[in-house]
Amino acid sequence: MAKQRIHLVIIDPQNDFCDLPAADCPVIGGVHQAPALPVAGADADLWRVAELIRAGGAGLSDISLTLDAHQRVDIAHPTFWRQGDGSAVGAFTQIRAADVRGGRFLPRRAEALPRVLAYLEALEAAGRYVHMVWPVHCEIGTWGHSVHAAVRAAYNAWEEANAAVVTKVFKGSNPWTEHFSAIQAEVPDADDADTQLNAGFLASLATADLVLFTGEAGSHCVRATVEHVVENWPAGELGRLVLLTDCMSAVGGFEAQYAEFLDDMRQRGLRLSTAQAVLPELLANC
Repeated sequence: MAKQRIHLVIIDPQNDFCDLPAADCPVIGGVHQAPALPVAGADADLWRVAELIRAGGAGLSDISLTLDAHQRVDIAHPTFWRQGDGSAVGAFTQIRAADVRGGRFLPRRAEALPRVLAYLEALEAAGRYVHMVWPVHCEIGTWGHSVHAAVRAAYNAWEEANAAVVTKVFKGSNPWTEHFSAIQAEVPDADDADTQLNAGFLASLATADLVLFTGEAGSHCVRATVEHVVENWPAGELGRLVLLTDCMSAVGGFEAQYAEFLDDMRQRGLRLSTAQAVLPELLANC
């Protein structure tokens, strides 16, 4: 029997999303690093991903890694915004188009106002998310942008053992749109192909007999990616998609949205499993 193609997808396993112990956070240039947007449970999730690769990697045909990759000044960061009175906008502030039209929140660059309003209106029309201002996170070139050390060590060993390359999928470098999903931005930019449908990544997933989804956060980037994959996947073949629920967690305060996502995917025909439950399949596929 031919070996199955099993593709492991690790979504945004980056330091900024991990609730790392302080002892695991380095001092760089005299500054003690700390995760910018830690997700409770993420460190343990990613250790399980690393162990799955170590124990069952011989049964994997492909590994893909998605990476949030933001500019410091980004529409989803406080650095982009000011309040109407000129004061700073705090992280975890929700901003709607009506807030901007009313002058409650404004872009720091006045000339950006028309583009910002168009973006917020398009985002709200899609009905998936209300715009959130997050802490500056996964800034390109920073420690926070880097991959969780255990995951990186595990996939590096897999690459060397198989003379293969883990595919890296970057997202989020366009500062004008939120880009939770590795498939496309929440509001694609007509002038930026990197924000539009990633047909190449979808095509690579489509060659697999089984696609295993892991990573952070289950309420946002995992959810958005999987929902976009499902939208572009043959309806009768959704059982080929597997969510490893012990390898992802929700952003605090968004647990209900995460639970709704899992329930919706289960009803659509996706398989919900765990790392330990799929390990025998990987071992049998070696």
